[in-house]
Amino acid sequence: MVHKNYPVPNKSREFVFIGYNPGLMKISARNQIKGTITEIKPGVVTAKVTIDIGGGNHLSSVITMDSVEELGLKPGDEVVAIIKSTEVMIGKE
Repeated sequence: MVHKNYPVPNKSREFVFIGYNPGLMKISARNQIKGTITEIKPGVVTAKVTIDIGGGNHLSSVITMDSVEELGLKPGDEVVAIIKSTEVMIGKE
């Protein structure tokens, strides 16, 4: 199930998991957003993965390089961002 009506906070402590075929396993996280990987910026231990989720919106997640390699992630792959957030903060300038 994909819920597109939930905003993704910019500056909160959220956990984003990226994977293929989440239909193989049922999970409790309700915030699942389908998208396409547009960029992977690899580092020594982690990589920043950017996903185009449509409507000019992008979502980024920092995951381990091991995960990038084990999932075989590359730009153009269709993936699902699974967001499990324990809190949402609101800020004002």
